[in-house]
Amino acid sequence: MAAADRADWTEFERDVASVLDRLAPGDVVTYGEVAAEAGRPGAARAVGSFLKRSDGGFAWWRVVASTGRLVPGHEAEQTRRLAAEGVAVRDGRVIG
Repeated sequence: MAAADRADWTEFERDVASVLDRLAPGDVVTYGEVAAEAGRPGAARAVGSFLKRSDGGFAWWRVVASTGRLVPGHEAEQTRRLAAEGVAVRDGRVIG
């Protein structure tokens, strides 16, 4: 799923990509917040699926579960990237 292929994406995928493109270093949002901002409240899981399919094409580390929990299996990398942007993480969750 490359950015050059956006013309072939669904409206939902383009809307989610637009939200993700606006995230700045240090921003942290939930999957649900991305879904709502993309005009699809309740589509948090679809946002997660989109990020997984994007194969790192977006700042996935800035998106967390509603509880602040990091991406299972990628906690170390997500913690490293968030810390580099000044975001505090403890015990696998964003704090503050």
